[in-house]
Amino acid sequence: MAVGYFVRVGVLFTLTAAAAASPLAAQQKPDNTAVNKVERANAQPTAQQQKNDKSDLSITRDIRMAINGDKSLSSYAHNVKIITRQGQVTLKGPVRSDAEKQTVEAKATAVAGEGHVISNVSVAPAKSRAKN
Repeated sequence: MAVGYFVRVGVLFTLTAAAAASPLAAQQKPDNTAVNKVERANAQPTAQQQKNDKSDLSITRDIRMAINGDKSLSSYAHNVKIITRQGQVTLKGPVRSDAEKQTVEAKATAVAGEGHVISNVSVAPAKSRAKN
C-alpha cells in the first residue's frame, strides 16, 4: 500500500515539474499591482468600495448581465470592473478595441442613465504572436 502512495506522489511530482518547465508556464503572468497602487493612491473607486445598497447592486448586476450577454465581446470586455456607488457607475479595465469600449459604455449608460457613467476603460494593445 505504501508503494502505491509513493508511485502516485512521484507521478504527480513529475507532471508538476513538466508543466512548470513548459513554454506556457515560462510566460509572465499578468500583474496589475502597479495599476492597483496608482488607483488607491488617487482615491479612485475600487470594487471593494461598492456598498451592498440594493439599488447599486441591481445596477451593477444589470450592467454585468448586459455585457456578459453580448457574446461578440472579448473576455477582456466581459471582465471590465463595474463599481456603482449611489447610482454613479465607474467602469474600469481594458478591452480589445474602441468598438468594444463604446459598446460597454453604451450598455452601462442604458442601465444607469445618461450622465451616471464614468468610463476609465482603456484599449489594450493587440497581442503579438511569437514566430517560431
